[in-house]
Amino acid sequence: MSYAKVHAAGVSGVTGVLVDVEADVALGMPQLVVSGLPDAALHEARDRVRAALVNAGEEWPQRRMTVNLRPATVRKQGSSFDLGIAVAILGGAGRLPLAALDGVALIGELGLDGMIRPVRGVLPMVMAAARAGLTQAIVPQANAAEAALVPGVRVKAASSLNAVMSYVRDGVELPAALPALTPDSRPQLDLAEVVGQEHAKVALEVAAAGGHHLSLLGPPGAGKTMLAARLPGLLPPLDDRAALEVTSLYSIAGRLAPGAGLVRHPPFQAPHHTTSTAALLGGGTGLARPGAISLAHRGVLFLDELPEFSRTALEALRQPLEEGSVRIGRSKDFVSYPARVQLVTAANPCPCARPGGDAFCECSPTVRRRYLGRLSGPLMDRIDLHVELFPVTSARLFAVDDLVETTETVARRVSAARSAAAERWRAYGWQVNAEAARSALRLPPSATADLRHRIDTGLLSARGYLRVLRVAWTLCDLAGADRPTREDVATALALRLGDLR
Repeated sequence: MSYAKVHAAGVSGVTGVLVDVEADVALGMPQLVVSGLPDAALHEARDRVRAALVNAGEEWPQRRMTVNLRPATVRKQGSSFDLGIAVAILGGAGRLPLAALDGVALIGELGLDGMIRPVRGVLPMVMAAARAGLTQAIVPQANAAEAALVPGVRVKAASSLNAVMSYVRDGVELPAALPALTPDSRPQLDLAEVVGQEHAKVALEVAAAGGHHLSLLGPPGAGKTMLAARLPGLLPPLDDRAALEVTSLYSIAGRLAPGAGLVRHPPFQAPHHTTSTAALLGGGTGLARPGAISLAHRGVLFLDELPEFSRTALEALRQPLEEGSVRIGRSKDFVSYPARVQLVTAANPCPCARPGGDAFCECSPTVRRRYLGRLSGPLMDRIDLHVELFPVTSARLFAVDDLVETTETVARRVSAARSAAAERWRAYGWQVNAEAARSALRLPPSATADLRHRIDTGLLSARGYLRVLRVAWTLCDLAGADRPTREDVATALALRLGDLR
């Protein structure tokens, strides 16, 4: 037999792609040619596969071997095809019967010693195999629990090429993989720990209920970071679809812990202000990996010390915030990663950032304007809620307040408001008010008169008008009402302009 075919898988962006690995072993000058738009890692697979086969006790065929990765129009990246290439070559050389691999996807990188190494992106790869009708997958032992999260696919864990060959030749069973039982847990941060700043807590609740972006401005120590870190705890757990999306992103990025289950909690990403544009949005050589904004998909992206970020990185956020996705271009291809996040920003009012606020500030008005002027109008116009925080007094800091609400209490109101919004927008496919289009948010002229005046006087953009309406609907949901009132619109406008006290 000179021809053999097995199934493998790769990734394109966050989506898995099923790939047929074809091998033709014919007379000719001994060499291995790999075709089908392989990247550098796949060209190097020739040496890895040869060493792995020899060290597994197999003889390297002294023939001309052609391996094709089909479909040839899809760029193949990474080392996940090594196992499929090795098995296809053995099948084409007539040394391995492949009947046992019908409907099986082979995924894994080969070490020179014949061991099977873990790879990134196993979860979306196995999902692609399931969509194509395959019922089994053989994956690296370290990736087995992750792969077993995909329903409808029997996953077998393999530690070496010898184990796979014994399974195919002699029927020696490979260990069956089970989904991870380790829950996705993290320490619960309590909103009650934030001292004072009641108006900021209201804004945080509104942001959580409607999926709105939030900007916090205030002196150091006022609670900006504490508030941002507690936002994920107010959000409901991810449903199955969102959990698979987020877990796939973490799998591709290599950020999924071994044995971890589905990511059920909304993620929280807080990149440092020196982060590059590529690290924020995604990129890198070879396979472009998801950046911080995609790792925060369905969760919170927190940018602390916002004016200290590079202007290029901040301006690059504008398109993903509008579209909910990031497109990373390459010379011959591009990948797209989801990036539907809640953006929370924090900034000091000036460079000196005295804890006491304006009364102790040493910066001139020009310096203060220049500092906050690093933030462009178009970027800030995309943020729904603007809140100014004030220094915490000693009386407030040491007061005993039994009426402070916990994260659990506020999260229940947020969940009820989100359920009301999801039911209202069910026909449109929207989950939160921040996704609603202007045509669905119409209110009577009596409720929006002030907004119209501000648009005509240039104090409010058309985008700002839409975002005020969205926040008004969120306030309505939190109050348990059917439609926003004029007071809801006024409160939403105050939140937009940073006038809520």
